[in-house]
Amino acid sequence: MIKGKPCKVLSISVSKTGKHGHAKCNFLAVDIFTGKKYEDMVPSTHGTTVPIVKRSDWEIIDIDGEEVTLMDDGGNQKTDLNLPTYPETMGKEIEEGWDGGENQIIVTVQAAVGQEQIIAWKKESA
Repeated sequence: MIKGKPCKVLSISVSKTGKHGHAKCNFLAVDIFTGKKYEDMVPSTHGTTVPIVKRSDWEIIDIDGEEVTLMDDGGNQKTDLNLPTYPETMGKEIEEGWDGGENQIIVTVQAAVGQEQIIAWKKESA
């Protein structure tokens, strides 16, 4: 977690101990939902919080504008998600795949710190 955002760490660099105490760790990370880069520097002796990230696969059963209706293997439905806006082209690609109608679309939903977002998709033959 950097600045309250769940992030994927891209790199860590460690500075040497200075005259005022501890070595510092510099984290370069990217937000897992928006792709925005964040940087944070913390003393090497301090801990950090790590978000619990869950992924699950769902089948699209309807697209109404930006809203997506999903169903999992157990028949549970999810209606509170929209087409993804990051990366920019993914929502349009999913819509185009859905408009074909011949294939079922499976999306991967990622959830962390109270947020959920579609992060990947694939076509499966019906």
